[in-house]
Amino acid sequence: MTFQSFTAVFCLAGVAFISGCASTSSAPSPGSAATPASPDGLVTMSSPRSPKETMDRLEASVKEKGFAVVARVDHAAGATRVGKTLRPTELLIFGNPAGGTLLMECTQTAGIDLPLKALVWSDAAGKVMLSYNDPTYITKRHNAPACPAAVGMSNAISGIMKAVVAP
Repeated sequence: MTFQSFTAVFCLAGVAFISGCASTSSAPSPGSAATPASPDGLVTMSSPRSPKETMDRLEASVKEKGFAVVARVDHAAGATRVGKTLRPTELLIFGNPAGGTLLMECTQTAGIDLPLKALVWSDAAGKVMLSYNDPTYITKRHNAPACPAAVGMSNAISGIMKAVVAP
């Protein structure tokens, strides 16, 4: 296993624990475009596109907005490599020091939740979903709920995500 592979696996194990990936309580109800951030900060919205098209749009959108893509991790491909089957599930890790630094100036431990992450996945019915952690939740999680940078970042990320899943 390469260092990069080990780092991705280690990081993803932490992401699953922190974000509550096993929980389905944040999934939107039929007919809704998005759920508000759940108590654990996870925002989920449906996409009218395939998982690959949704992820490609997301990656292009964050790059266009000046974010660096740190990694694009295909969990389903990883599952296949170990003889398992997983519905389409792909993670994009992305960030921008200009925004992330502002969050860490409010509360340095927010760095554990940065760079930001977004997950494109298919539910059991084949519906394509996009989930991400709301930046305002990140600062609340780290006892800095009044961080002014979090609101602006939250609005920016929300706008990107809504554009990605727009028809």
